[in-house]
Amino acid sequence: MKAFPLSLLLTALIAAPTALTTAAEPTPAAPAATVAVAEATASKLSPTRWVPGSVVSRDDARIATLASGRVMDIAEVGSVFKKGERIAKLDDVPLRLRLEQARATAGRAKAQRDLAQTQMSRLAKLAPGNAVAQTQLDEARATLESANQELARVDAERRSIEHDLGETEIRAPFDGVVSERFVQRGEYLQIGAAVAHLVDTGRLEARVQAPLALAPQVKTGQEIQVRLRDAVQPATVRAVVPVGDERSRQFELRVTLPEDFALVGTAVEVALPEAANATALTVPRDALVLREAHTYVMRVKADNTAERVEVRAGAARDAFVEVTGELSPGDKVVVRGAERLNPGQSVRVVEG
Repeated sequence: MKAFPLSLLLTALIAAPTALTTAAEPTPAAPAATVAVAEATASKLSPTRWVPGSVVSRDDARIATLASGRVMDIAEVGSVFKKGERIAKLDDVPLRLRLEQARATAGRAKAQRDLAQTQMSRLAKLAPGNAVAQTQLDEARATLESANQELARVDAERRSIEHDLGETEIRAPFDGVVSERFVQRGEYLQIGAAVAHLVDTGRLEARVQAPLALAPQVKTGQEIQVRLRDAVQPATVRAVVPVGDERSRQFELRVTLPEDFALVGTAVEVALPEAANATALTVPRDALVLREAHTYVMRVKADNTAERVEVRAGAARDAFVEVTGELSPGDKVVVRGAERLNPGQSVRVVEG
């Protein structure tokens, strides 16, 4: 039998107590992980479809003239106007001359009426004593009536000219900015000619053409989501046009937008529900931990330890996702730090 070296034997005897002592010491517990949590909630959620639309103004018009004449002044593109302020001015000299003539004619007609009134009054006083014939009285009455009608005619003509004179100043029918002008100074305009394009940039809405299949789920006053590039914000359906296009199979709706939301003509998207809202259990999207074979959330138990709960994700809306699994409304799920947690690990909850 081969002898065992004494030096190795002594080394083993010395090291044995140390190894036994190390094995007997308990493994230190893992430190509590810092996490942020949110509650699972029962929410009305339905699948949505993003539909394209365009930003338009509720007041957008080609301003036309109700008078004819040469353009004396017109606003520059980009000019901002309040309701009632002048956009353009037409030459009013011909109308002013006509107005002077009409006033003179009206004065003459009034004088004729007053004379007829005086003669009628005089004859009426003589009639009871048979001092005048009845035919004279009838003729005076007819003359007075004719004079009244002539005075009414020339007065109406005067007021018509005054109206036309006022229309030589083309004023803004609403607050807005001139986006385009169609005439230049010195051009002659006929009645009804377009002068400028005025757009109210303060009253904006989205004009959306959506598939007819979505029409039953969209109602006036309904709150939906509007997306401009990467920003999403709530908006309200102002009107739903209850008429579909038989060619495109689409219908139109208008969505109210906040002031200065975007430039008129900007492309946006709106989220329209594809089905009626149904109550479902939802969690924040950040609570889901996605793996190749399964999806789960980490629930924080009453003793501040983590528990893995397998779930199945459903419809999503904004930052929330519908889930099914062993979760209940009010359960606290980890929304930050779930990937590093192990089941049973202690956690320290901070404000999410």
